[in-house]
Amino acid sequence: MSEIPPRIALFLRTLGGGGAERVLLNLAQGFVQARLEVDLVVSAGEGLDLWEIPIGVRVINLEAPRVSASLPALVRYLRQERPIAIIPSLHYANEVALLAKYLSGVPVRVLIPEHNELSMEVHYHEMGSRKRLIPVAARLLYPFADAIVTVSKGVAQDLAHITGLPLKRIQVIYNPVITPQIQELAKESIDHPWFNADEPPVILGVGRLEDQKDFPTLIRAFAQVRQVSPARLMILGWGPDRPQLEDLIRELGLEEDVALPGFVNNPYAYMARASVFVLSSAWEGMSNVLVEAMAVGAPVISTDCKSGPAEVLNYGEYGNLVPVGDSHAMSEAILDVLNGHSKAVDSAWLNQFTLEVVTQQYLELLDIPVTECSTKFA
Repeated sequence: MSEIPPRIALFLRTLGGGGAERVLLNLAQGFVQARLEVDLVVSAGEGLDLWEIPIGVRVINLEAPRVSASLPALVRYLRQERPIAIIPSLHYANEVALLAKYLSGVPVRVLIPEHNELSMEVHYHEMGSRKRLIPVAARLLYPFADAIVTVSKGVAQDLAHITGLPLKRIQVIYNPVITPQIQELAKESIDHPWFNADEPPVILGVGRLEDQKDFPTLIRAFAQVRQVSPARLMILGWGPDRPQLEDLIRELGLEEDVALPGFVNNPYAYMARASVFVLSSAWEGMSNVLVEAMAVGAPVISTDCKSGPAEVLNYGEYGNLVPVGDSHAMSEAILDVLNGHSKAVDSAWLNQFTLEVVTQQYLELLDIPVTECSTKFA
């Protein structure tokens, strides 16, 4: 009789349109291919239709109005299913998972991933925002985690400073951004006239429309680019700042040359056809979209923000770095790339961001013997 494979749970509030959700689904795919039983546990079922759930992943909807209210249901899930490990994603799923382990009495391993610098979360939110409680909750509960992972060295250093945890307790594992499907998805056609032959070059940004991504700086930089050279700007994503961005576009007279299509299921096809990809963020943990753009061959430019982009670009070797909030420097870098001065990326450098490599790192950290699993990917 064959041995029952280990079960692993991935827990988050809901499947929105962000990079952390895509990372979790990539991990789910990696664990399935490593012959684990995988549960995607969500406190609310919103957004499930936005994503293609990997085949073999079971979705558990706890049907809670908010992530903190899902604690009793998560305790019941742990007692009933007894997974070998649980990996939450984002706050306060991280903290709820740690409490659920304690209350359930189940010897489940809790691996806490940290995607952003907590100090930046505090800096960019109002005093009354609940997000300002995140560092306090992390300081109290993270010491009880079985493993802690950050997505960059900078995030690790920030987390150690905020929580008082020894740096040696924190493992840096880059996000599993590059999957076997990316190259195929990048080849899919785009039904948009801007990408037809003989059209002006398209500058692309991708991300949630919020203050962290600082798309106003990108729009102002584009306005300066357009004064010198014909071009267009497209920003993929949705978020609360869309009205303000639309106001800025009108103010600068860019309505005909800037598009905000919203969320798209396949951003890779746009990245592969963009003349330059620009990350304009005020801060990032790592930046999945920067890696994705590099993987499909787009020339890239990024702000030199804390903390991941410089690491991703090997400190400027594989893409231009510009100061945060400096639209003039960004416009100069964009024009440089449009004039043919882009930086080639070594394929060996990208290997550390592949699903196969990262999945194996997680298996080793969770002490799941790789001899029990197949980590060979199609």
